[in-house]
Amino acid sequence: MNICHVLSLYKSCSLAVKQSGRWGLSGVLLLALAGCSSNVAKVETWQGSPASAANAATLEAPGPIQVSQVNGQKMTSFLMDDFALNYALLPGENEVVFTHKTIWAKSGVVENGESKVHVVKSAPQVVRFNAEPDAVYRFRYDQPKSRSEAEGMLEGFSATVIEEDGQVVAESSVWEPSKVWDRTPNLSGSQAAEAASGGSALNTLKSVWATATEDEKKAFLRWAFE
Repeated sequence: MNICHVLSLYKSCSLAVKQSGRWGLSGVLLLALAGCSSNVAKVETWQGSPASAANAATLEAPGPIQVSQVNGQKMTSFLMDDFALNYALLPGENEVVFTHKTIWAKSGVVENGESKVHVVKSAPQVVRFNAEPDAVYRFRYDQPKSRSEAEGMLEGFSATVIEEDGQVVAESSVWEPSKVWDRTPNLSGSQAAEAASGGSALNTLKSVWATATEDEKKAFLRWAFE
């Protein structure tokens, strides 16, 4: 998230905090965030200032859907578990990793130090789809009505991403962390050398590494750590 977005949220909520001095800090924070959530800007999912950001698509994520990363970029975690957020996606292929998390109050007496709630959380899911410029997408999934129903959904949990008209564009599956997602295309040796003069040296190294043989990688590592 851009620091300007955080400052914008802080400024718009500061009055609510000042006027609630007699309340506990946690209560103030909850009220401020709840009252100002509609003013939170979209969370940017890229680094730098790409030209295509001007026509970024929007992915709406309700509170139970917690996005952890987009295209390998880790997303900010927030204090509120049910905080709905909008994510700005660059046009083109996108990979979104998320979990589905619900919280259920415990019945009966709760011992000191014991959590007052049951947390039901799915395994990390991944969804990949082609985002169109300025398009709006949202998650669709079965919403449990009880804790037991939520627990019963864990093993086969899946969500879809749909367009504004309800058309499905992608369905999630269990995320495999070993599969690295990189939107940067692989370059040949000559292309990498050309990119080094006007692009990111790190991206160039990544591209060259992807095309290197095992022997070349071993030779490079020996040289790098001598």
